[in-house]
Amino acid sequence: MSPNGIHIQELPDLKNPVLIAGFDGWGNALKISSGMTAYLIRSFKARQFAAMDADVYYRYDELRPVVHIEDGVLKRFSPPEGAFYAARTAADQPDLVILQADEPHLSWVGFANEFYNICEKLKIETVITMGSMYDHVLHTDRVISAISSNTTLASALQKKGVNSITYQGPSAIHSIIHSEGAKRNVACMSLWCHCPYYLQGTTHFGILAHLGKLLGALGGFELSTEDLEASWEKLHVQIEQLIQNNAELQAVVKQIRKAKVRGTAAEMKGSLSSGQKIINIQDFLQPK
Repeated sequence: MSPNGIHIQELPDLKNPVLIAGFDGWGNALKISSGMTAYLIRSFKARQFAAMDADVYYRYDELRPVVHIEDGVLKRFSPPEGAFYAARTAADQPDLVILQADEPHLSWVGFANEFYNICEKLKIETVITMGSMYDHVLHTDRVISAISSNTTLASALQKKGVNSITYQGPSAIHSIIHSEGAKRNVACMSLWCHCPYYLQGTTHFGILAHLGKLLGALGGFELSTEDLEASWEKLHVQIEQLIQNNAELQAVVKQIRKAKVRGTAAEMKGSLSSGQKIINIQDFLQPK
C-alpha cells in the first residue's frame, strides 16, 4: 500500500493517455460526473489498475460505509472508494485513464501529489475533471462552463460553445487538481454542467450525451452517445407531459423562460436559496 494513499496494482501500457476524472459528492448534481465516468468505463471496457485508500482520504462520519446484511449475517462492508481505470481506444487515438471516486474529505494536497505521480508515470499531459451544479436552466438546455490552464485551451473551449467561469466561493477537489496541474505544466480543464434544479431524482441523458461528445472532441477519441440520446428522447417526452399536466412544474419552467427572455437568467444562476423548493421529478414520474 502506498504510504500516501493510492495503491497501484500494475501500471498499464498506454499510448498518449488523457486522464478524465469524475467525483461523487458536492459537485455531482444529477449524478452527471459519476454517471459519465461509469459510462466511459463501460463503453471502453476499462480495467482498474489503482485504488485509493479509504482510511487516508475519507471521513466515515461524513460518508458512511454501506453494509449488506442478510438474515443477521454481514455479507459485505463497502467504505467510500476511488479507483483508476485504463482504457484502450482506436489505434490512432489517445488512450484513457479514468478516475471514478467519491470526493475525498481529507488530505487534498497529498491526493493531488499522488494523482500527478500517476500522471508522470503514465506520461499524461492532459487532465479533464468533470462536475455539475443545479442552476436556473431548462431541461432543454445543454450548458457547460469551464476553467482551463491556459489561453489556448480557453479559446478551444469557447469555440466549442463552452462558457468561461467567473466565480468566487467554496470549491471542490477539482480546484486543487487544477491548481497543482498548472504548477506541473499539465494541460488542465474542468468542465461543469448546469443542471435544471427541478429535475432532481432523474438522469439527464441529454446532458450526459452532450458532455460525452465534448470529452471526445477535447480528448481526441471517439465516443458514441447514440444510446444516451435515445434515452433522453424518451425521458424528454415524459417530462414535457408532466409539465403540461402539473401547475407547479409549469410555474417553475415559466419563471426560468421569462428570466432568459429578460436577460436575467445569468443573475439567477447560482442563486438557489436554502429555502427554495427543489422539485424531485420522481414525485411525478410514473412507471410506464
